[in-house]
Amino acid sequence: MNLPSFLWLWRIAAWSMGLTLTGYSLLAVTGSVLSYTRSKTVERSAWLRPLHIALGITMVMLVLVLLAIGLIGTLGEYGSLGHSIHLLFGLLVVALVLTSAWSASRIALERPWARSLHLTVNGLLGLGLMAVGLSGWQVVQKYLP
Repeated sequence: MNLPSFLWLWRIAAWSMGLTLTGYSLLAVTGSVLSYTRSKTVERSAWLRPLHIALGITMVMLVLVLLAIGLIGTLGEYGSLGHSIHLLFGLLVVALVLTSAWSASRIALERPWARSLHLTVNGLLGLGLMAVGLSGWQVVQKYLP
């Protein structure tokens, strides 16, 4: 493809990844508080669950933006995909985020498996984000002059 410099695209990706990591951290904190208040006789703030859900939706959107940027940027720069392990890690993170969102939507008293699946997937997602971050740093080094 004969496209202009992708530096602006990588800036959007960097911001999106930073916001995704921030969102993941905030989700861990709000999720921990939700879990604590569920198991104890501590009163829960009315805004906490909606905030957790909004952060989750935002994270899903950010990860999908990162997927689009990665695909467009790689295809634009190289004309094909699969130049590093970063694609595999990225697709894994997308799958984990979507699985986490789906399992969160299934959480209910009659489906106790959904909560444990949600927590397990989120633990794996933390590892996936580390892997995609490290491999992404290696990819970005190829584009910097």
